[in-house]
Parts: sequence; C-alpha cells; structure tokens
Amino acid sequence: MTNGSVTRHTDEVRSGAGLRALTLLSAGALVALSLALSSPLRAETAAPAAPAAAGTAAPAAPAATGTATTVEPAPGAQGPLAETAAEPVSNPYGLAALWAQGDLVAKVTLLILALMSMGSWYILFTKLWEQRGLFAQGRAAQKSFAKSPGLKDATEALAKNSAFRAVAEQGIAAAEQHGRGLAAQVSLIDWTTAALNRGIDGVAAGLQGGLAFLATVGSTAPFIGLFGTVWGIYHALIQIGLAGQASIDKVAGPVGEALIMTAIGLAVAVPAVLGYNWLIRRNKAALDQVRRFATEVETRLLTKV
Repeated sequence: MTNGSVTRHTDEVRSGAGLRALTLLSAGALVALSLALSSPLRAETAAPAAPAAAGTAAPAAPAATGTATTVEPAPGAQGPLAETAAEPVSNPYGLAALWAQGDLVAKVTLLILALMSMGSWYILFTKLWEQRGLFAQGRAAQKSFAKSPGLKDATEALAKNSAFRAVAEQGIAAAEQHGRGLAAQVSLIDWTTAALNRGIDGVAAGLQGGLAFLATVGSTAPFIGLFGTVWGIYHALIQIGLAGQASIDKVAGPVGEALIMTAIGLAVAVPAVLGYNWLIRRNKAALDQVRRFATEVETRLLTKV
C-alpha cells in the first residue's frame, strides 16, 4: 500500500469516527431532552393518583375491624379554626362588663345618662302630639269661621279645649269690658290687641314647656359622658399599675369600656339637640297660625261682626 492510499484510508477512518461520535452525541442530547420533558408530565400524572389510592384504602379499615362505619370529618374542618367557628366566643368587654366592673360613680353616671335619654324622648313625643293637636284645632277654627258669620257662633262651634277658642273668648271678653272703669281711657283696638296678645302668650308658654330640658340635655350630656370616660380611664390606669403590665390585653379592655361613656353621652345629646331644633321650628309655625287667627278675631271685634 502506498503512502497516499494509507493517508486516504486514515482520513476516512477519522471522518467515520467523527460522524459516529457526532451521531452518539446527538442521540444522547435527544434522550436527555426527552427525559427532562417527560419528568414533569410524570409528576403531574402521578400526583392525583395519591388521593385516589388513599380514598380506596380508607374504606377498608371499618371492614377489617367489623365495627360500625364512622364518617370522619374532612381535613379542612379540623383544627382550632373549626372549634372557634363552632363555639362563638362571647365579648368580655362591653356594657355588661362596664356595669359589672364599674364602681358607684360609673353606675350613677350611666343612670343619669339613661334618665336624660328617656326624658328627652318622652318630651319629644309628647310635644309632637301636642303640636299635632294644635294644627288640627287651627284647621277646625278656619272652617268654623268660614261657615259662621257671627264671631260668637263661630267661637262656640270650636272644641272646649281648643287653644283658638281660648284666644277668641279672651278677645270677646275684652270687647265686652271696654268702656267700663279705666278701660274707657283706652281705645278699643289697643284693649282688644292686649287681650289677644295675652292669649297668644299663653299658647306660646304651653308650647315652650319641656324645651328647656331638651336644651339642657343637649348641652350637658356630652360632658357627663366625658366625665365617665375620664373616671373609667383613671381606674383602668390604676388596675394596670397594680398588675404591673401594660400589654394590649390589659389596656384595651378597661380603656375601651371607659370610652363607651363618651359614646353614650353623644347618643343622648344628639337626639335632644335635633328634637329641640325641630320643635322650635314647628312651634313657630303653630304660633304664626294662632296670630293669624287672632288678627281675624280682632277684625271682627272692631267691625262688630
């Protein structure tokens, strides 16, 4: 064999070995890639099989023991959260705890606020009922005076407890008394106007009754509640000092109970203030109706109708 042929044979062997090596490397890379891609798929397909195996093995336990089958709770229904959901925990703080743990001053403060609240609501409802009756009496007086041409007949047609009838009767009595004694020195219009104004003032005094209590409650209830809060915080700080701990569980409860006093004071004051303003506005409307009626009465007295 010549040197040229030997050289060509060596090159062919080397090229064939290189191709085989390249083929082996390519096959190994494909195998590694296929294994890498197939391993997640095997993990995903193998994961759901565990609950199925567990589910098939669980019913075998009652059959092996021969006892009655018991339904076990689901794993999600066990633990401390399930116990707290099944047994509601009562609030250790609140009005009941405030009353139970409060001293004499705290209890007296609560009672005062309760009485003020009850008095405010009682006055509010009674005054609204009284104003409702006064408006009804005003409508009845307008109808009576529109139907009756005479002043006395129209007055006698009104109810005996009507405030409008009382005003009209005072005007009629003043007109009948005019010209006697010192009344003769005063003109009829001044005499009857003074008598009708006295009747209007009587109606206004009746409407104003109880409003001073509402104003007092509205202005003092927040401060009474604040006094209860200060007193409660003072005793809470004493208890914390005696316990020697200032943790959140030692501070939140007593201080929160003390702050309830301020909330109660505001809850008592706000309805009283709103009710006071509402009644004042309705009283003004009612008195305007009475004044218009008194003007009509005076007109009839002066014209002798």
